[in-house]
Amino acid sequence: MVERTTDLVADEQPVALTYHGVPHVVMLATPGDLEDLAVGFTLSESIVASPAEIRSVEALRAEDGTLEVRIGIARERFSELLRRQRNLTGRTGCGLCGAETVEDAIRNPPPVGAGVTVSARELHAVLAELRSRQPINAETGSVHAAAWVLPGRGIELVREDVGRHNALDKAIGAVVRSQGDFGQGYFVVTSRASYEMVQKTVTLGATLLVAVSAPTAFAVRLAQASGLTLVGFAREHSHVVYAHPRRVT
Repeated sequence: MVERTTDLVADEQPVALTYHGVPHVVMLATPGDLEDLAVGFTLSESIVASPAEIRSVEALRAEDGTLEVRIGIARERFSELLRRQRNLTGRTGCGLCGAETVEDAIRNPPPVGAGVTVSARELHAVLAELRSRQPINAETGSVHAAAWVLPGRGIELVREDVGRHNALDKAIGAVVRSQGDFGQGYFVVTSRASYEMVQKTVTLGATLLVAVSAPTAFAVRLAQASGLTLVGFAREHSHVVYAHPRRVT
């Protein structure tokens, strides 16, 4: 017996990020919340040192359907960006691709501060709630999510994307654009906790990263060195703490 039906699949399109008209990177991303993506990427990849150095952001679709996000940054940061001479091609889940040197790829952010604490009960409640806050994944079953959570208040926002790095960057950008404080909350991601996910989190000064899947050894070492609390295998009734357990009570 053959049955025909209509299935919904996640969209994925090339998105060009340009700084002052100069192409920098092409990402394969879910075509939504692109201004959040651009702001988050610009900050988490240390293209700027603070949100105040991002002066403008505008997402555009050309007549041929090409997606571009134009970002304006502080003049001195743009000069530094040109000196890097990086020409990235971002693939879904690509991580560190495109960096010319090890120094470009493996940054050493300063240690994080005291940050937040969260009870295990509250953390598990967030995991239970997150499932209902992923509308694209509910329809397609193929995208990641990143949530920004404030202890005592729960999930503040969620962003989805086919790429786990993109989802986190979108959430980061959304926090920045809503004038949130990275020292007051934490991130939950529906993916593994790879090195670059930890690096992005530490770069912002956030102190807790929770992943539903496993971390890598490289990610655990960075979390330990930077003071980040890293949680993996997070479920509605259990979790594993890999670094700095004092923030989960």
